[in-house]
Amino acid sequence: MGWVPVTTLALSVLGLVDSAYQTYTHYAGSGLLGCSASGDACVVVQHSAEAYVFGIPVAVLGMVFYVFVVAIMSPWAWRWAQREVYLIRLAAMLAGIGFVLYLLYAELFLIGSICLYCTSVHAITFALFVLTAFAAAAWGIPKNQHG
Repeated sequence: MGWVPVTTLALSVLGLVDSAYQTYTHYAGSGLLGCSASGDACVVVQHSAEAYVFGIPVAVLGMVFYVFVVAIMSPWAWRWAQREVYLIRLAAMLAGIGFVLYLLYAELFLIGSICLYCTSVHAITFALFVLTAFAAAAWGIPKNQHG
């Protein structure tokens, strides 16, 4: 199992950096690197109605999600053989991939534009979902310990 914790931690940190950068550019009002300041697909996506959930920018939600994911994907969390940690990790990744599917739907069918920065976070979330599901299938979930 040695490569899974390291890989998931690296992916989680990348997801955190990307979502933190999107959050920064949202509040700074600056464009994303490689995207024009106005009229670009990234700008269209990030300023659409679908880029907010209950008034909170999706980038902020992504950053908060990835702060949590970095913690639960750390090698220390993987070594902690508590059933609840494994179940929380699976539940978080299910919620993450569910939100990604909604965001992909929104980009493709409601907004009509694709943001490459968003897509990279979506791909990272998908990879983490696959690795977490793989780990659960290959190595199982610890049983409850009664003491």
